[in-house]
Amino acid sequence: MPVNYDSIRTASWQPVLPDATVVGRYRALRFPENWRDAILALCNLGRPEGAELYRTVPTYRFEQVIQAFAPDLLVLPRPSEHWLYVPEEVADPLPDPAFRALLDRWLGDLRPEPEHRAFLKDVRAELAASPPIWEPVEAELLRCPTTPVGGTAAPLSHQFPLSTDWLARRVLALGPYEHAAGRLHFRAVPRGPRDKGAELVSQPLPAPSGTRTWWYSVVLNITLHTVPFDPLPRFHLNFGIRRWATRVSSATGRVHLPYRRRTTVLLRPRVPYLPGAPLSERYALAKVERRWDKERGEWSTGWVNGGPTGILRGISLAEPFPGADDILSNPEEWLDQGLRAGIVYSTAMGGHQIKAGLMSHQRSELTEWAEQALPPEVLATSALVRTRRVRSAKPLNAPPTGVKKGDKPEEDARRAEERRVGAAFAMSWLTPEADPGTLPTLEARLLWQTRELREAAVTGLVERLGLKGEGGVFTEAQYEAARPGDPVTLEWRSAELTVRLRCVKLTAGLGEGLALPPKGKPRTSSAIGAAVRDRRTSARSWLADDITGPAPTLALVELDRRADFETGDHDPKFALRLGFADAGAVTQFVTVPKKAGRYDSVKTVDHRVSMAWDDGLRQLGIRVHPEHGLGEKLPVGLRYAAIWLVRKNRTVRNRWAAYVPIAVLVTPQGLGSGIASVQGWDPEANAWIPYPALLLKLTRLAEVAVPGTENGEPGSYYRAMDKQRRDTEEWLQKMLRSLRGAPTLLLAHGQNARSHWTWLQDGHVEPDRIRDGHAPARRLHPNLRLVRVRTAQGRETPQWWGVNPKDEANGLPSHLWVPQCDGASRVFYSTTPKPAQFRTSAIEADKLAPRRAGEHKGDTRIDTNIPGWNPGLVEIAVLGCQQDDGDDPESLALAVHQLRQPPDYPQALALPLPLHLAGLGQEYVLPTLAEEVEDEASAVEDPQSTDAEVIPAGDGALDPAMAAGLFTEPDPEEDRQASLPDV
Repeated sequence: MPVNYDSIRTASWQPVLPDATVVGRYRALRFPENWRDAILALCNLGRPEGAELYRTVPTYRFEQVIQAFAPDLLVLPRPSEHWLYVPEEVADPLPDPAFRALLDRWLGDLRPEPEHRAFLKDVRAELAASPPIWEPVEAELLRCPTTPVGGTAAPLSHQFPLSTDWLARRVLALGPYEHAAGRLHFRAVPRGPRDKGAELVSQPLPAPSGTRTWWYSVVLNITLHTVPFDPLPRFHLNFGIRRWATRVSSATGRVHLPYRRRTTVLLRPRVPYLPGAPLSERYALAKVERRWDKERGEWSTGWVNGGPTGILRGISLAEPFPGADDILSNPEEWLDQGLRAGIVYSTAMGGHQIKAGLMSHQRSELTEWAEQALPPEVLATSALVRTRRVRSAKPLNAPPTGVKKGDKPEEDARRAEERRVGAAFAMSWLTPEADPGTLPTLEARLLWQTRELREAAVTGLVERLGLKGEGGVFTEAQYEAARPGDPVTLEWRSAELTVRLRCVKLTAGLGEGLALPPKGKPRTSSAIGAAVRDRRTSARSWLADDITGPAPTLALVELDRRADFETGDHDPKFALRLGFADAGAVTQFVTVPKKAGRYDSVKTVDHRVSMAWDDGLRQLGIRVHPEHGLGEKLPVGLRYAAIWLVRKNRTVRNRWAAYVPIAVLVTPQGLGSGIASVQGWDPEANAWIPYPALLLKLTRLAEVAVPGTENGEPGSYYRAMDKQRRDTEEWLQKMLRSLRGAPTLLLAHGQNARSHWTWLQDGHVEPDRIRDGHAPARRLHPNLRLVRVRTAQGRETPQWWGVNPKDEANGLPSHLWVPQCDGASRVFYSTTPKPAQFRTSAIEADKLAPRRAGEHKGDTRIDTNIPGWNPGLVEIAVLGCQQDDGDDPESLALAVHQLRQPPDYPQALALPLPLHLAGLGQEYVLPTLAEEVEDEASAVEDPQSTDAEVIPAGDGALDPAMAAGLFTEPDPEEDRQASLPDV
């Protein structure tokens, strides 16, 4: 029997009162300001003319050594008042002789050139004359000020690391976590100035499978966050699984490391590395990487920047620091010795038998255990209750659930008719110049490579649109001979529209890998950019012969999956998307059906092409809009606008750089129709244009910028960011003015947009006001409502579970959840059902001990091989509305919740539909490269943290990270400074 959940709990804590106070006592060390000029002079000595000079002291390498050799020290980001902290009760982790030795080696590491030795000697002498002094300090850990206008908690900068570390130490003091199969012994992991919160990791746990053993640990992260208009800060507890890399490559004899990605290694020395230092109970931390050795002309692996010992050359260690090759060659041996060294697994290392994530009931048990550590000044946050505005939180036109087998043909026919009606509306809107007396025409192209997929694609289109007949009869020779401009054309007519499919085999080498240096050789950004441009030009010229009309069209393209090319950089998908867009076609890709080992895409080809057609047609604006059914609770004729800021910095892991804001406007066309027009904002014309036209226009912004510049402009990151923010504000002002004609709900994704629209940060927002420039915030225009959405990305919304009223396993109900208050809240929470692809993730799944399972509970199993997927908790903050005119914030939030459930998607979306559409625009700006993710219980890797993976195939061709907004990669330091209230 299904459980009727009335409330959910979140894994979060908060102070009991705004004035609750806890004072922590520490020994702290300031970064001596009188050192600054001397160290900067050393760093800038001999810099080439025109090169940008250091403006802040680069302490990263020094802090890296501290994390490895003195993990009890807490490193705060500068310019905090104090730099290094250690709790008063902890023994001195860095005696003065060791500190002075580290300081000398660090200075030498900054400028090791022989010609600078004399200057280096002078700097060392100057710093030795004024050594820093550890001083006792007190730090407020709980009470914090609030913003002057919004009343939102504004934690002090030191509270983000110190308060979370304080709570983590209290959890450690509980002792081991007892479970049915043993105990979990947690240890803390050192945190640097750019790390968020505190982290505890359990001992490695073995999971035998066949002839080998896989290893994993339980990890707990505690982070500090804020909620709009709430004076109390929140501590989020995030339990997850950390997997350890132990599989050694038969070719190299080492663990595979992704090229130019830093891989974390946790260390547990048997004796202190530094003479005179105490043995820490914390893990130490270092990073390894694989890089190209230019001098030897081969790949090499080692500690990043030579590792901590790179600075410590000449210092005698009490125990030798382990060599990177030793750990990479014998990972399981080091791991099995009480985690003397453990390599954190990442998805780029291949498969892992242990699947990520913990399920809802086990997380609720772990959270309940951790709550025993709460001091009197902190309590668990109250449960959230089901909204009472409606009985069902689904859209009015949601497809029926549990359709009987005999009724399925009728339901399929109904949904096919919906698609045809939507297609007729979209095509009439895209081609207003067409003869009013003729049926609208949907014309698409099938660019195929194999007969199997071609036949499946034709059948799939017929079924999705409910078309009658074969559309034409052609021989295999005719299909093979078809060329752009002379295709095989299939045509169907229905009461609503004409459908025309032009079939052309993908030739001219367009489906082959890009022309790049072979695997094993380094590939420069310029080489990749040139290869992309060449293929783009070829694709445009090839398809242009087949496109004559001005209206955007759709091309369904059969292409090998990324793994089938020599390397990921050889994948031509992005180049083809740009080239076909230049010719006038939006694109949807579907992989070639083939069998390769365990991978078998032949048996799923029918499903994949059906989903690809759905997603391709959606790019043309053909979709079924979710109807809210809230009647007078919402303004008549309400439209939905959304903004998305596509931004990706060039880093050592990312050769691409781009920045462009996108806005989408969805206008429902009448209750009961399920039809809506979808438009995109054209900043050049200052007008709204059809959505597919926007996608095509975005491609010219996808050019690879010249190396060493940001968006093609020379200068520092900070100057580029300042210009981008000014441009964003100007863009916002013009776009917002265009929305004044009718009631509009504007949606923004907090993690995506706040780096450029800084007013969206918790520290700036005010209820019912808006700021889109340097001018002070002003009242919202009477036709505008503003809602900010936040997802679990960055752990900014907590983990959650449904409270089972029968005292059984806690589950995962879907609904809109509201605080238990008098109805004055502006912040609500949305949950959606678990998608079908994670149906094996039972809510009572246990990754620590065997449990009874099976139909009659007669089998015993442990669920380490089952992904612990939980729908993410989506925060819906109604920042601005018109309550004086009758607006109800809870009803607006309910409408946003329903926008996550479009009837024409098989599963719920991670974001409301307008935001989802705006985010999909970045496929035409950024390459859809899958980013490898280290197992740090992050938003992408830990499935319990985000709904990104529920976006179905086709939109599923969009990388899950992109769907969640993770391709927005602000500079870590900038993001910390600009977004502290939201962190």
